[in-house]
Amino acid sequence: MEHSVLIIDDSQLARQKMLEGLEETGLFKHYHEAESVLEGFKVALNEPIDVVLCDLDMPGMDGFKFLSMIKTRTELQDIPVIMVTGRSDLETKIRGLERGASDYLTKPYDPGELVARVKVQLKIKTLQDSLKKSNQALLELSNTDPLTRLNNRRFLMKALEKELQRSERSQKPLALIMIDIDHFKSINDTYGHQQGDCVLQALADQMKTQLRDYDIAARFGGEEFALVLPETELAKALQVAERLREAATQVRCPDEGTEMALTISLGVAAFPMPKIRTIDDLIREADRALYLAKEKGRNRVETFEP
Repeated sequence: MEHSVLIIDDSQLARQKMLEGLEETGLFKHYHEAESVLEGFKVALNEPIDVVLCDLDMPGMDGFKFLSMIKTRTELQDIPVIMVTGRSDLETKIRGLERGASDYLTKPYDPGELVARVKVQLKIKTLQDSLKKSNQALLELSNTDPLTRLNNRRFLMKALEKELQRSERSQKPLALIMIDIDHFKSINDTYGHQQGDCVLQALADQMKTQLRDYDIAARFGGEEFALVLPETELAKALQVAERLREAATQVRCPDEGTEMALTISLGVAAFPMPKIRTIDDLIREADRALYLAKEKGRNRVETFEP
């Protein structure tokens, strides 16, 4: 892993001394310097930084100001900052720690002490980054259907709630498309469950290519899918649904040379409309439209009619 350090000090000699002490260790791949708090803050915003060494006493803005500035940016809040100062009084150290400093290095310092304190903070930062990645991976797993890699029903319900609230505030429409694979049981019975899984995956991939970045696609359960289309009125959602229906007929999942023609039925509902005021209303009416499509022969798009 390539780590980087930022040294903020108005003295070029002081910066050089710290650089020389750190370069011998090989802890960092990238070294950044700044001669003022403002310059250092700009570097931190534009470069990935793992540890900051910041002089406390500088003309204009001091090290305390740097601590205040990085607290205003979420992406910078976890960067450990070691304050470097000639002050040895306890009051100054407490003040710095309360404002977010991770450690103190008092001048004059031994190069070995500098390296030791930096190593501790770099290790903490590395562990924090690793934990963040693990937590993010767990979050994605908890919101993702493992077979299709689409969002799962749990994520869908939360997203629908947020989008409905957003639609109410902005007075912009929200559409929901419910999709069901026609005769999916016969696919499993005829070709096997492995082939059925392949069909689900292939259809999910095809749907992704037909949607906007901010549309939400989810596996609702079994062979049923749901698509949330923000800022989309009913007429436009019907066009999207028809495009998806046509695209589904092009999905192929061959097994040992056998190909099957895939079709889907789709039901569309939109908010706001009469009788649609809640998430449950929206799902219910899209689901009714879906069953209407099946009753009318499948491989078609139907909509909720007030």
